[in-house]
Amino acid sequence: MKQQHLLLALCLASLANVPAAQAGTIGDAVVSRDDRSNVTISWTDKDAVDVFMADRADADIASATLISGKDKDGRHVVALDTSRRYFLLRDVRDGGVVRVAERLVPLEKGSNFRDIGGYAGADNKHVRWGMIYRSGGTPLLTDADVQEVRALGLRNLVDLRSSEERVIAPTRLDGIPYSAIGYSMAAINGSQSNSTQIQNGGAIYRNFPTLLAPQMRLLFGKLLARADAPLAYNCSAGQDRTGFATAMILSALGVPRETILQDYHLSTSYRRPANEMPKIDLVAHANNPVALFFAKYQQDPAAAQPKPLYSADHKAYLTDAFEEIETKWGSVDAYLAKEAGVTTADIATLRAHYLE
Repeated sequence: MKQQHLLLALCLASLANVPAAQAGTIGDAVVSRDDRSNVTISWTDKDAVDVFMADRADADIASATLISGKDKDGRHVVALDTSRRYFLLRDVRDGGVVRVAERLVPLEKGSNFRDIGGYAGADNKHVRWGMIYRSGGTPLLTDADVQEVRALGLRNLVDLRSSEERVIAPTRLDGIPYSAIGYSMAAINGSQSNSTQIQNGGAIYRNFPTLLAPQMRLLFGKLLARADAPLAYNCSAGQDRTGFATAMILSALGVPRETILQDYHLSTSYRRPANEMPKIDLVAHANNPVALFFAKYQQDPAAAQPKPLYSADHKAYLTDAFEEIETKWGSVDAYLAKEAGVTTADIATLRAHYLE
């Protein structure tokens, strides 16, 4: 068992900086934060590379700042505060340009707040950076964190949490248009359950396609309305319900299943459970079963560390949701068409908006 846990830890560590797949001669482009004041941009290329920095995700070379010219060592460190920046790497010989950014938004009291940009999608294009963010709960963000998130230019927040969770842990991101659809925590276990004790592992994932169908209709509606993007969506941990939503979005954009699963497992590295829910007073919430559930969770020392999202036989929990969709609807596209009203034309529109 220890060997298996070690293997999982190594696998997840290797995923922590999964590079966005890139076209051209520049490959394996990654931005990683070394500490609160430095980031490292790394890449592979047989040619020298010019490194540019920009404030906006849609910036071009002309509006970006050159920070390293004709760089040949495949690595550049730049002093940078917690504010997020975008980097453009230009091959000096062929002029090919790759855009890359930090995947994790640097927040002091955030959890799992990250950009899903950069992944290879349909038609040899890549998901646009700075347009779609996934996150855990945001009830404990600092004032500086709130300003950092506001700087992302978000036009909507879609909250995938239950009605009870949203009352217990309201977001601190005031001032950004907010959308949610109410349901009870009991529904996570399936329509026949009245229990607030959440099932473990893949069992709940088989319920997600039906439980979260209204949320998928809401979320995809926001994505299709360009006025509502950039946007972010979240649940409490940012891994299960949010992982399912991300899988649906990336599937619609033509991202390969293997890449979707890699992004899903990044939650084990990026979650900070202590930041996802305020400390719950058992006395004050003595008659609230959902509050009591989370209070017991907080009292469990093991809950402080995120658990790998695998079953005992090393099967990703998210796979259960895909299997449920393929059994009942035939494909993700068919599921989205039937349950979220996403047509073939809508898929084309999403790809035009969110791929580059």
